[in-house]
Amino acid sequence: MYIKRILLIIVIAGLIGGGIFAYTVYNAIFAPNTSFENNEAYLYIPSDADFSEVRELVAPLLENMESFEQVAQRKGYISNIRGGKYAIKKGANNNDIINSLRSQNIPVKVAFNNQETIADLAGRISMQIEPDSLALLEAFTSEEFLKVNGFNKNTQLAMYIPNSYEFFWNTSADEFRERMLKEYNRFWTDARLEKAKALNLTPAEVITLASVVHKETAKVDERPRVAGVYLNRLRRGILLQADPTVIYAIKKHTNNFNAIIKRVLYKDLELDSPYNTYKYAGLPPGPIAMPDITAIDAVLNPEKHDYLYFVANVENFGYHKFAKTLAQHNRNKAQYVQWINAQKIKR
Repeated sequence: MYIKRILLIIVIAGLIGGGIFAYTVYNAIFAPNTSFENNEAYLYIPSDADFSEVRELVAPLLENMESFEQVAQRKGYISNIRGGKYAIKKGANNNDIINSLRSQNIPVKVAFNNQETIADLAGRISMQIEPDSLALLEAFTSEEFLKVNGFNKNTQLAMYIPNSYEFFWNTSADEFRERMLKEYNRFWTDARLEKAKALNLTPAEVITLASVVHKETAKVDERPRVAGVYLNRLRRGILLQADPTVIYAIKKHTNNFNAIIKRVLYKDLELDSPYNTYKYAGLPPGPIAMPDITAIDAVLNPEKHDYLYFVANVENFGYHKFAKTLAQHNRNKAQYVQWINAQKIKR
């Protein structure tokens, strides 16, 4: 009888111990383990991170780090860290958290437009995905890549069509560049290529002219008319005489793209730069900024007219007055000069 009691006690103790162990394991795996109030929290895990870095990143979001580590060890996550952006839902348990960090890399929206230089673009992208601006700039300006794909240091910005794209946060600089090349080729449909050919322009030249149109007017409905003026001048062999190209030439010459220039002076027109379309015929060597798609399509679908000149319309700000003759243009220009002098805009 005594032995039976001892055996019974041992069995009961075993059941209790096993129950406690099972409860502990269950609690570690399936009990909620988050400490934040929002519906979701996001982790950005670097591509080369080890588990110590993950611990540091996730610690502020968890109630119990020890149980998280235990589950991470059992599920093999500690030796299989993957970079990316991950979501942790409020009230998630360790099992859910580890599953998310193992396989649920979330895409991010990457958007860019209006960048004036390739360095500006690299800086803009570096704020949205993992690679820093130096890594991106090195990828963007690779001479081998540019040469193989028909670009050069002057036209390299033309490859990046401004829009919003989905990427994984841990996309590398080279992967980003290759994706943008695909998007560029996708943008240039057969229809767009035919329109460029009809204008006797290459895609890069279309984008170069579009960058001038983009800088000349922010009014989307006016861009086809402005594009028509420049195309008329190109066809007739007339200098473009576009003020935005002079402004770009000044910024490039002084290496100061942050300069604000509201007025082009006569002395500026003497600057010896291939971007100065008052001195050099035809298009500048490459884009003077990143034109948006409306400006590109304005060049491909220009308004047909006989205008050769235009100047800011001080009676309808944001728009321009167009002229077919120099005499008419000079009258329009005089009105503009009178207004700008009254504003005391010196530069």
